Amino acid sequence: MKCLPLAAALLSMTLCASAEPQPRFPPGAVWNRNIATAPLHPQSASMISTLTGLGGFGFGRMQIDFGMHVVHAPAGSPTRTIVDYPYDDYYSPDCEPLGSSMPVPANAAIESTTGLTCDNENEDCHLLVVQGSTLYEAYHVTQSGANALEAQCLVKWHLTAVYPGQGRGDHCTSADAAGFPIAPLLFNADDVHAAMQVDGDLGHALRFILPNPRMASDLSLGGDEGKLYVRPATHAGGPSGPAASVPYGARLRLRTDFPFAGYSPAAQVLLRTMQRYGIVLADGGNIALTAESDRYTTHDWDELGIGSRLFDQTPGAQDVLPADFHVIDTGPRIAETYECARTDVGPDTIFIDGLE
Repeated sequence: MKCLPLAAALLSMTLCASAEPQPRFPPGAVWNRNIATAPLHPQSASMISTLTGLGGFGFGRMQIDFGMHVVHAPAGSPTRTIVDYPYDDYYSPDCEPLGSSMPVPANAAIESTTGLTCDNENEDCHLLVVQGSTLYEAYHVTQSGANALEAQCLVKWHLTAVYPGQGRGDHCTSADAAGFPIAPLLFNADDVHAAMQVDGDLGHALRFILPNPRMASDLSLGGDEGKLYVRPATHAGGPSGPAASVPYGARLRLRTDFPFAGYSPAAQVLLRTMQRYGIVLADGGNIALTAESDRYTTHDWDELGIGSRLFDQTPGAQDVLPADFHVIDTGPRIAETYECARTDVGPDTIFIDGLE
């Protein structure tokens, strides 16, 4: 358990954040499906070759970002109301209506900060909060007064539901540009530590991102300026790369013969996860993989020997490159119209289908 001191004005009082399991969807959810033997896309090799020619992962390496926090809110936590984001339009009807509220405990922190203040005009500023079986994810968020949060999007995910193929709705975004949930696709030090004990994996796909000019767009497909996505995505941000590249929402699988030699047991957990569950293309940016910070966890990344440059600066180990991945066939490309059609998904929804 980690205790986080409050302001000095509270004198000796502390607020303790105990380690909690990461939020997860039921076993039937697409994110939790083992794709080790799933068929490859017919253009898998050419898409990977195109991506490699464009520069591969952002900064030319598979780097890890440890900035995301996953906040666990006890019952009865104070709430804050979502108010309008002043720098651009609020995402509607994609996100919960303005005036909606979310639990925000006193120890909550926005991505890459230690509190609730964030430069939401220039940074992503995600706030991820779990309370019971509901996951709240806000984007471009910062505090506004004592009881509100200024945000461009708030999404609620039902962790007991198995969402349909179109997720929360076709052409609908979320706090992630592909329309994905964020927290269930992260990895944290506690989960990695537990999997190390049994030479296991994390049991779910990992979130990854690419620069927009390296993601596929195709004017011949129609839509808005050729933007497109594939399942399990429901939305595309600003892809502007050649049609032959990897599309928004793509699910990539690490090759089965990738050499683990030189990698620590903790790193091998991540490699096995990428072989069995893959990585899904969720957003645009330069740092490829997204982990949870160790702000609220029992174990930490230093203890496990996992750093930002794990996959390109481990002595004696082979770098992880785009050429080491295959693209899984998850269905046809969908032209992005940005005309969100919300799907009614309640906490008891169970919709199971195969990889499209």
